[in-house]
Amino acid sequence: MKFLPEYSDIELAHQTIHKYAHRTPVLTSLSINKIVGADLFFKCENFQKVGAFKFRGACNAVFSLSQEEMEMGVATHSSGNHAAALALAAKMRGIPAYIVMPETSPEIKKKAVAGYGAQITFCKPTLQARESTLAKVVKETGATEIHPYNNFHVIAGQGTAAKELIEDAGELDIIFAPVGGGGLLSGTAISTKKLLPKCKVIAAEPAGADDAFRSFHSKKWVPSENPKTIADGLLTSLGERNFKIILEKVDDIVTVSEEKIVEAMRLIWERMKIIIEPSSAVPLAAILQGKVDVKNKKVGVILSGGNLDLEKLPF
Repeated sequence: MKFLPEYSDIELAHQTIHKYAHRTPVLTSLSINKIVGADLFFKCENFQKVGAFKFRGACNAVFSLSQEEMEMGVATHSSGNHAAALALAAKMRGIPAYIVMPETSPEIKKKAVAGYGAQITFCKPTLQARESTLAKVVKETGATEIHPYNNFHVIAGQGTAAKELIEDAGELDIIFAPVGGGGLLSGTAISTKKLLPKCKVIAAEPAGADDAFRSFHSKKWVPSENPKTIADGLLTSLGERNFKIILEKVDDIVTVSEEKIVEAMRLIWERMKIIIEPSSAVPLAAILQGKVDVKNKKVGVILSGGNLDLEKLPF
């Protein structure tokens, strides 16, 4: 198999997942447009199954397995959205899912994964513990590991969100996505540069978890070490595949403050009447913080998900 997916792989992924994944709406807000001086088109992946874009990639990966692989099931380590997405996709295909979760994962995400019938193994909240526990689970079960972002089929699946956004919103000047491991961003960049070659792809990242920003601008991979941000979906280091695509196809990565993330999140809740998680608010935070000139432009914004603990709202 090729190491990096191309747009044709995203088209194939779209054909694979369209029966299972929602085609999420693209919403606009006149009041937010007025605040930022641009026309924003929000791709609402908070309305996706399991409440996040992650279902696209997980679904494509699960439904791309061979018969032999399928019988052994799938496995991953994830603190939340990918875990739930893989568990649901596996349930839909009638195969086992083995999920390694840090014991500190949000309760809402633990309940979701268990609710989809996955077998959960808890571990200490370090990358080393996650990886060693997963290796043990894979060895015991023979399951296929589906990495949350550094996976060919996952990247292709995530790229279907931008494909739909462009099909529904038309010509755009800029498309924003948040960046953590880079699955959504790399898939978004492949779709955008194929369908709208002149459209800029810009990623936003919390200043307290700025490894992608530093990696992109130094052109050398920098790991995520001790990240501190409310955007708990953006704590991971960039994957190898993802970083290669990002260097080739992404125009810029900018960072935002925690204060602006909370402000952007609250603005979307108040003005659009929809629930998003902090990670989803990061691209709008970049616009509010003036990190990118969007005046009088048509701008796509991917809202990555809506899973958060309502007992711990930041406002």
